[in-house]
Amino acid sequence: MATYKETVGTAVTNYAGNNPGVVNGELWYDSTNKDFKYQYASVTSAGSWRTANNINTARSVGGSAGSTTSALYFGGSPSTTQTESYNGSSWTEVNDLNQVRGLMGGAGADNTSALAMGGEDPGADTAKTESWNGTNWTEVNDLGTARRGGYGAGVKANAIYAGGRSGSPGSDTGVTESWNGTNWTEVNDMNTARRNMVGTGQSYTSAVVAGGKDTAVVAATELWNGTNWTEVNDLNDSRENVTVTSLDTSNALAAGGESPGVTANTELWNGTNWTEQNNLNTGRYGSGGVGSNSGALQFGGYTTTFSAATEEWTGAGAPQGAWSTGGSLNTARDFTAGAGIATSALCFGGLKPPGSTVMSETESYDGTTWTEVNDLNTARQDLGGVGASNTAALCIGGGNPNKVSAVELWNGSNWTEVNDLNTTRRGTEQSAGVTTSAICMGGDQDPPGTPGVTEVWNGTNWTEVNDLNTGRSRGIGSGAASTAALCIGGAAPSVTGATESFNGTNWTEENDLNTARQRLGASQTSSTNTLAFGGYTSTEVAVTEDWNGVSWVETSDMNTARTEVGRAGATSTSALVFAGQTGSPNVRTGATEEWTAPGNVVKTITD
Repeated sequence: MATYKETVGTAVTNYAGNNPGVVNGELWYDSTNKDFKYQYASVTSAGSWRTANNINTARSVGGSAGSTTSALYFGGSPSTTQTESYNGSSWTEVNDLNQVRGLMGGAGADNTSALAMGGEDPGADTAKTESWNGTNWTEVNDLGTARRGGYGAGVKANAIYAGGRSGSPGSDTGVTESWNGTNWTEVNDMNTARRNMVGTGQSYTSAVVAGGKDTAVVAATELWNGTNWTEVNDLNDSRENVTVTSLDTSNALAAGGESPGVTANTELWNGTNWTEQNNLNTGRYGSGGVGSNSGALQFGGYTTTFSAATEEWTGAGAPQGAWSTGGSLNTARDFTAGAGIATSALCFGGLKPPGSTVMSETESYDGTTWTEVNDLNTARQDLGGVGASNTAALCIGGGNPNKVSAVELWNGSNWTEVNDLNTTRRGTEQSAGVTTSAICMGGDQDPPGTPGVTEVWNGTNWTEVNDLNTGRSRGIGSGAASTAALCIGGAAPSVTGATESFNGTNWTEENDLNTARQRLGASQTSSTNTLAFGGYTSTEVAVTEDWNGVSWVETSDMNTARTEVGRAGATSTSALVFAGQTGSPNVRTGATEEWTAPGNVVKTITD
């Protein structure tokens, strides 16, 4: 029998703790815990949709082209020539089609190169074809058969247009035409004549068509190999105007549609069968779409009205972040505050045993170890903290046991008292920014009042600005400055997932957390790319969610569920959680976890 070294090429190494030098799949012996371990990449276990930025004009049954980071949406209903371009983040209006139409086919590799074919010019079918060069649409040679509601696939120079309905009231057709960059040529028909197909495929020689309608809504699926259509296994859910996006005949996604009511159902095609997946957030039909079963984009459509919604699909097996164990605090605590980044953090104040002793102790983290440094001048708990590193931080408000307005500045060695908040409060975890530009929003105020009062710090003084829309305490803040911040979750007074963004003047309501909670943590210095973790619902939770500037999506849980945590970290790719309460009553921890995205998971081999 071959040894491990003979099989793998390396010997089993001996290391005290988790070995940072191993590659994925490599075995080592943890001499501290007396365990054999290995690590593997953290990946998504199931596909899911998340909300992205809306198209500018709500509509349905337009043409689609491109990829998830470079897409085009053109025409549609209500009757329009409008074209929008997507850059992976936002939609921009560009030059219009020459002809008003909807129910058309689309093809193209990206937002600089596309083809629009067929469709319905108000009141009549059209055979018109237009070519997009990144700036303008140009009319080129027409289809052989004018029709609407067919399916397009391919790129600007090589495409197919299949099926649809021709005439008024008309009849459904299986006619397929192939485009060579200049002319359309009729090729072999689909087996099932049908209409009302949307989305697009990336290959003109390897495409998937599913759903649609002939005399009734169908679930029929057909594969195109460049010459013939072949019937294969049906969708699980019969529907028309379902958005089908495909890479090739072994890789497709079908989402939304009418069956006959509006549906959010999503199914994944693996080359043999359709499997039900996590639903769209917004059920709709007639949406545009691009991509494949590993990554897709769906936009527009119709619910009970025209929709502008855009959603991004990430399939199973995609890299994601993971939590790993860091060095423990010297003093376990909860209701603490933090500042800095994952490799240069500060923890200060809180409650510690025995009982609930209010603390002034401060500890500094270098990415590996916590070290005790000089204490706060005013011991406090339920406080706020902001700052870019373990050498520059601001301690804001809190309780001792009464609410305080005191603010202190850390210079890497000592805390210095600076100008107080205008409104005395605790629950000031709802803070964000750095030592020269910070914001404190809401909290538990004294005297009691509307817990939406917001103040901004300019490095010297606090100034009151516009209140939160949803007054609350026990949430968390994130943001780089007083002009760009988020307020996340909390209690208002019941537990909420509400998220609001601040632009320096006003608060705007954004998409909520998926799991409403209070007493949570978040990475600190971004309002467009942050991580929220832990907290309390009716118990401590380990839930972690990622914010992309538009919406939250759940990702890998913390190793230890906890609330009333300390936090640090720059963005959703790097964060730190430390301290907190892991049970009731007063089960405090000093444990630290480090978030890295993409990350690895360490597995212990058990008997």
